Amino acid sequence: MADDILQILFETYTGQKLSEKTELSTSGSNRRYFRLKGGNISVIGVAGTSFEENRAFIGLSQHFKGKGLRVPTVLSVSEDGMFYIQEDLGDQVLYQMLSQGRETGSYSSYECDLLCRTIEQLPKIQFKGAEGLDFSICYPQPAFDGRMIDFDLNYFKYCFLKATGLEFNEVTLQEDFERLKADLLQDMGDTFMYRDFQARNVMFRDGVPYFIDYQGGRKGPIYYDVASFIWQARSRYPEDLKKELVRTYLRALKGYMPVDEKAFNERLRLFVLFRSLQVLGAYGFRGYFEKKPHFLASVPYALGNLRRLLQKPFDDYPYLNAILTKLTTMPQFNEIVEDKRLEVHIYSFAYKKGIPVDRTGNGGGYVFDCRSINNPGKYEHYRQFNGNDPEVIRFLEDDGEVMVFLDSVYKLVDAHVNRFIQRKFTHLQVCFGCTGGQHRSVYCAEHLASHLSGKFDIKVTLTHRELDIEKIL
Repeated sequence: MADDILQILFETYTGQKLSEKTELSTSGSNRRYFRLKGGNISVIGVAGTSFEENRAFIGLSQHFKGKGLRVPTVLSVSEDGMFYIQEDLGDQVLYQMLSQGRETGSYSSYECDLLCRTIEQLPKIQFKGAEGLDFSICYPQPAFDGRMIDFDLNYFKYCFLKATGLEFNEVTLQEDFERLKADLLQDMGDTFMYRDFQARNVMFRDGVPYFIDYQGGRKGPIYYDVASFIWQARSRYPEDLKKELVRTYLRALKGYMPVDEKAFNERLRLFVLFRSLQVLGAYGFRGYFEKKPHFLASVPYALGNLRRLLQKPFDDYPYLNAILTKLTTMPQFNEIVEDKRLEVHIYSFAYKKGIPVDRTGNGGGYVFDCRSINNPGKYEHYRQFNGNDPEVIRFLEDDGEVMVFLDSVYKLVDAHVNRFIQRKFTHLQVCFGCTGGQHRSVYCAEHLASHLSGKFDIKVTLTHRELDIEKIL
């Protein structure tokens, strides 16, 4: 049914026949996303599961677009409101663009610039986005309130704190929770709270950040989004980078309101504390209850944020402060848990320079010869580009041979990954070779990496050997 309705929306809106439909990976959402193509037009089709959630996204998108915010344009909506098509912003997700910094904890000047360019847009979303907005369309509720705080603090208490085995007095802890809640609810403002302002929901097009997945937003305090973005546990932002991001945000914020930086930073500390507890609750639920151990591997990073935060005690919440101090010194959380998920190494290479060596010592894996695919490199126009460039992508996809090739690759590699996960193997190597290692092999390696990272809970390392590019998905 989704196929039929999205096809009708595409063809009615564009006047083109739908020639290609590719399902895109999601990050835990129940909604399904598809890239729809026909002629030279590409859009994103969305099949939702909640009318209210769809209504929130569509209404917010239309409002934000009218305020000049960088969000996707909603192009057409089905009569029942359960399906819609929107502008295709491409594939450059900030989260993936930061992969090297996230893995090493050391961010390049390029990555720092991407982060600063993103957060300097946040005040515009919060203030311009709130102007004239009917908050009743927000889903599942119109404003940040005490119930939301209670839900998240209880999430931390029952899904994480109790699971650690640490003894505590629940009544005394609740008294501090009540004081924290009252403080968080002060100075709420009439601003838009994105609620999920993070690198996975930022896309770059032509070097400019665009914003997606704000359908859970509502009226709320500005500090929440700043804490969410800068104190992402697994991002491992160095302290000097965190400070620079706060300074960047404050410079932009001064265009919308007078700023007392000392008062702002005091309020921000409370929301960093709240978000840290919220994140630990989520990690506890996914790790202890859903039995997904890689979430527990992120706990030491979250506790590292909390440990630095507690260097200045929260005197207004003495029992909570004491419990958190004990928590950050528990031995099981002082070491980074080894990530034992399967790691797939994907290479693009030129045959004339030899097949990449498997340095894990496992041997085996796949080497796919892309030279059966029509070669853009034989045309002068395409020699200046590589398989990541739109010109080459269009050439390969319009020709169509690469899609048939990759469909076969996916079936083979998916079977291998499934079996390696079952047998608890730790490494698999997949290589794509072509004449120069610039066009076809790069395109195929990129698409397999995206396919695997979206479908399986594994680590994916992508190396374009001849382009001297390596990234981790």
